[in-house]
Parts: sequence; structure tokens; C-alpha cells
Amino acid sequence: MRRSICYCEPNIVSAGEVSTWKFVYTPSIDLKKGAKLKFDLLSKGREIDWEIPTANLKKTKNVIYLLLSNNKVVAGKEIEAKDSIAPLYEFVLPETVEAGEEVTLIIGSPKLTSKEMVNSGTMAQKNTQRRRAFHLYVDPSGKGKYSDPEVFTLDIRGNDLKSIRLLTPSFVVKNKRFDIILRFEDEFGNLTSNAPEDTLVELSYENIRDNLNWKLFVPETGFITLPNLYFNEAGIYTIRLFNPKTKEVFRSSPIKCFNDNTKHLFWGLLHGESERHDSTENIDSCLRHFRDEKAMNFFATSPFEDSEEASTEIWKGISQNLTEFNEDDRFVTFSGVQWVGTPMKEGVRQLLFFKEIKNLPRKKENKGATLDKIYKSTTPKEMLAIPSFTMGKGREFDFKNWDPQFERVVEIYNSWGSSECTKKEGNEAPISASTKSGVQENGEGSIQKALLNNCRFGFVAGGLDDRGLYTDFYEDGQEQYPPGLTAIIAQDQNRAALAEALFNRSCYATTGERILLGIDLAGHGMGKELSTVDKPGLLINRHITGFVAGTADIVKVEIIRNGKVIHTYEPDEGYAFEFAYDDMEPLEKVAIKSKDKRPNFVYYYIRATQEDGHMAWSSPIWVDCIPVKLARPAGKKPAKTVSKQILDEDDFEDDEDDFEDEE
Repeated sequence: MRRSICYCEPNIVSAGEVSTWKFVYTPSIDLKKGAKLKFDLLSKGREIDWEIPTANLKKTKNVIYLLLSNNKVVAGKEIEAKDSIAPLYEFVLPETVEAGEEVTLIIGSPKLTSKEMVNSGTMAQKNTQRRRAFHLYVDPSGKGKYSDPEVFTLDIRGNDLKSIRLLTPSFVVKNKRFDIILRFEDEFGNLTSNAPEDTLVELSYENIRDNLNWKLFVPETGFITLPNLYFNEAGIYTIRLFNPKTKEVFRSSPIKCFNDNTKHLFWGLLHGESERHDSTENIDSCLRHFRDEKAMNFFATSPFEDSEEASTEIWKGISQNLTEFNEDDRFVTFSGVQWVGTPMKEGVRQLLFFKEIKNLPRKKENKGATLDKIYKSTTPKEMLAIPSFTMGKGREFDFKNWDPQFERVVEIYNSWGSSECTKKEGNEAPISASTKSGVQENGEGSIQKALLNNCRFGFVAGGLDDRGLYTDFYEDGQEQYPPGLTAIIAQDQNRAALAEALFNRSCYATTGERILLGIDLAGHGMGKELSTVDKPGLLINRHITGFVAGTADIVKVEIIRNGKVIHTYEPDEGYAFEFAYDDMEPLEKVAIKSKDKRPNFVYYYIRATQEDGHMAWSSPIWVDCIPVKLARPAGKKPAKTVSKQILDEDDFEDDEDDFEDEE
């Protein structure tokens, strides 16, 4: 029995390549005059997808048409496709095509020679894909009764070598070995081996050993693992690769080497979407992308709670994949969902669960469902709620109903702007739009304002999101920034340890670069609460030390106290900077007066800026000001600070075993 034949010319394509593409179809039966063919690019219309052609034959490039075996050209008709930006293309045969006779669908430039077609025509998609499919539907009757599609496939591989990305740990210990991964990438971030055969790269780093002189070739896989590196001295390092052929230098993100350290720094995303892979319908590819291509250490899903965004069946698939991909010491996954409540009172939340949940909390299915009811039905050992986009007008959260048990961290930044403060107050990534229908900032949701009201939370960052309430942001001219990253400093890489670190606010936020950041006040790190009862010397002096190590030169480091910059460092040059600062103003003079029975307080955090504009924010440190005359008599325990009045952090640490048991 004769079968239809489908093949592509060429059948191997480089990502982002511009050319003219041929899809050759040989039917197994006669197609009479009037028969219809309908072609589907299977494109979502994104910038990274296959360029969408036009059916207008008057154009000289990026045109789609049908070519019969007698060289007769058949123009197509663009048909709007349901739930798709890209159209379908329908062709009506002007004459009979016999079985075994070739019909060629061409996308590109119809009037150019073969040599001119190389740099003109239609652009292929920018991401690599094995057996990339295109569908051709055939209707022999011509009455719109299309059968199952014929399938064309081709392989999209990496383009010319453009950069080398080095994946390294952020924290290491002196004389302890670690591995790094080198990714050879094209201009679109795809793995590639497409480089001159004699290409060699030379590895180096600060204080390199004399006997270490590595020259590395570009492997066919596009990546290579280098094991057993170590540093002899504590300090801040970057590993550098030099390409003698192009004179290019590629540098890793900074690495901080400690004399001794029991904690590690992990990078990931608690709220965000992949530009390449949908995180609901294509969760498997999404998780692989963040784990393997983005080299993240953890990731949380973040669909909106409505059934249209994540149906019960879709959520079942998501949960199964989260379980399969969750792997201690490699890649930690969390179940997460976004909740949109009443503006001001509830705002937007990322509900982060520390074990997979079978059923999402949904408003329509649970009448009267509110955040308060969700909080009452769970515990901070099982879930945290992360306020996000708090300054987005119409989606804002004023923190008057802030819950200190569940809202231990807030999202200070995502791709649609920062909620740290208003633009007038110095926000360098303000929420804004160029149209009236877009979202502007509202200072009522300012994080600094909430901190002044004694809301105590750490900082995390979100990524890009184009779902739910963010769906129309592109059309509304919303200002867009790079996707952010969250850094968590924890003992181990597993759900329990990362959950504990988030609860203890041992985390910070960046605008997407792996900037190292540290702040220490009187021997205590970010997220901690101190008291003058335990450390009376804080009434006189708060000794603050810290460091910043960036992926580019550091141009500004600001120490912020109670929402105001009290000192700014502007390093002359270099990607690493350490500082020490003594705040000698009397604590009782600068402390914020508490509006209730809690002690007056101050808070500090640092904000760092690189020369390329990328930023990082440390989580705050608090000092409760209890005058000497109110200090406890000898032998009595100190009064608990604000968050400890509700849930002691020690209690949370004692329950770490519970996290592990629940898994």
C-alpha cells in the first residue's frame, strides 16, 4: 500500500538561521482539483519562535506559497487559528495532483536565487529542538473535512559559537574540591559545537597554581564538566576562559571561598515563567530548562489558582513531574500557585507549599475562600505566602493585614518592576506603563513603608510572568525588566532545609545576575532580629560588615537604615567589594517608635548596583531598642521580639525533621 511521503529541505537547521525552507509532500492518492491543503507552523508567535510568514505574494521575503511539480505557484489564504497568534495557511489545488507527484510548500523568498536565499527569507526559531514538527492537513474533498495531519520534522541545532558560560558553585571552602560545567553557546543561549576545529580555550583564575595550565576544546555535546578544582586561600574568585582565536574572555559568576563554612548558597525561582517552555502544559520541558540550561538549584511552579489556568488534569501532571524532578543535592522542586485577592487587603500572593498538594485552593470551588481561611487550615511548616507585585495599582497590598507567620518573605522585584519604594523615592526599576490601560505604581504597597510599620520579612525576587493578571502587559506598554533571581543560604539542598532558610529570612533578591551579597550586624546575618537586652552595646554602636561580588564591576553599595540611605560606597573599580561601617548614632535617637506595645526598633539592609544596572537587595536585620532601665534582671530570660511572640524561630528549626518525614 502506497504511503504519503513528507520531508524537509534542508532537514537540519541552525537556530535563528534565515533562509528559504521547503516542505515536500508526495500524496498516496490522487488529489482532485479543488482539494485543500492546510499548513500549521505550530508557532506560538513569540520572538523566539519560527518567524510567521505572509501569504501575500507581492512581498519579496518571508512569504509562504505552494509550488506544483509543473512550477505553477498557488497562493495561500491566512486563516485565523483558535487560541493562537500564528495563522494557518490554506491552499486550494487549481488542478489534479496525482499520487506520487510532488507538491512543495515553500517559506522564504520566492524571487531570489539559491545563493541569495542563504541570507534572506524566513527566520527559523531561536531555540534548538530535536524533530521539530510541522503539520499539513489534507482535505481531498475540498469541503473542509480534514483528516489527521501529515507531519514534517527537522532538527534545529545550535548556531555558531558566540559565548562560553561557566556554571560554578557560589560558596566553596578552602582546599575542598568542587566541579564546574562549561556551556558552549550560540547567541541565543543554545548549546553548540559549531566552532572552528582548531578552537581551544585557556582556563585561569585568581592565584592560579603554576602547574595548572588547561587548554580545552569545544566538545560535540556543547558542554564539558571540569572536576576537582579547589582554591588554596579564602577570598572571592572568578574563573576565566580565554579564546586566543577571537581574543574573547568569558568569566564565571563570582565564587566566595571561606576558610570554613557549613552553609551553601542556592539559586532559583519561586515565581516565574520560562520564555521558551510553558510551565503548565509543558512542565517537563520547563523543569529541564531551568535545571539544565539555566543551572538553577530550585524552582517552584506558579500558575494562577483558577481552573482555566491549571485544570485538575493539568495540575495532576504538574505534581507528577515535580515529584520526579525533585532530587536532593541537585534540583529541588516546590508546588506553588498564585492567589489574587481583594486589592489592598489581600493583593497577589505566591502560595508556596513544601510538599505536593493534590488539590489547589480555588475560589470558585470553595465559596468564601479567603487567605485567612487558607492560613487557618495549614501551618508555616507546610506553606508560606509570598506577597508579590505589591505596588501594582489595582493589585496592591498595603500590608495592614500582614501575617507574620506565613508572610516571612516578600517579592521585592520581578520583571514588571520593583515594589521597594516609589520612583520619586529613588526606585530604579519602577512599576510603570506607557498607556493608560497599563499598571502604574501605588506607594501604599511600598515595601519600605511596610518595614517602617514593623512588618518583618526577607526579600525574594520573581521572574517573568505573562499569565493571569499579567496577560495584557505586553499590549498595555508595561515597562519590562530582566527576570529576577532568588538566593537562599541554607545548610543543605533539599526541601526541608530551603523551607527553613526561607522561614528564617536567610535569602536575598537580585535582578537576574548571580551577585553575591552578605551583611552582618554584631555577628548576625540577614534576616535576624537582635535586642539591646542581649547586646546592650547596640545602644551605642551597630557594627555592620558585608561584601558584594558581582558579575560586573560594582558601582554603588548603599546601607539603608529605616528606609533612608545612611552611607554609600562607590568603589573605583572591580567586581568585588568589602566594607565595614559603624553606626554611632544613639539607638534611642534613630529608633522607629512602635505603634503598639512592641519595642522601638531599627532595621538595616544593603542595596548593591553594578555598572550594567543589575541590582541586589539583602534581607533586613532588625534591632529592638529596649532601654537599659527596662532590661531584665540578672537570670531572667529576655522578652521575645515581634515575630517570636507569634512563632519562635527555634520552634521552626526543631521541626526540620517533620519536613523530612512529610516527604
